[in-house]
Amino acid sequence: MKIGKIIAWICLLAMTAGLANGFINGDFFMDGGELLSNPWGIMSLIDLYVGFTIFSMWIAFREKSKFSAIIWIALTMILGFFTASLYILVLFYNYKDDWKGFFFGARKDLI
Repeated sequence: MKIGKIIAWICLLAMTAGLANGFINGDFFMDGGELLSNPWGIMSLIDLYVGFTIFSMWIAFREKSKFSAIIWIALTMILGFFTASLYILVLFYNYKDDWKGFFFGARKDLI
């Protein structure tokens, strides 16, 4: 799990830097308009939200609390893979060397 933690930390830091750069130097509506005017920009958004949806399905599956799952999923849809990186990092620290718990969460005893 040590390598997983390192990768999750790198992803979280990269997402933090990228989001900070976007908010500081970008114009969300102007840049978003340019993205939506490009077919590959649209495809990138479709790809992104398919990833969010699939990742959110895993969160919903493994979380015991529906409230917790809804919060994590909403944050993923708003903040993207910044939230996913944070979620994974929290799981790595909570489950230590328990891969079954990491992947299956509240359902680990059913497997």
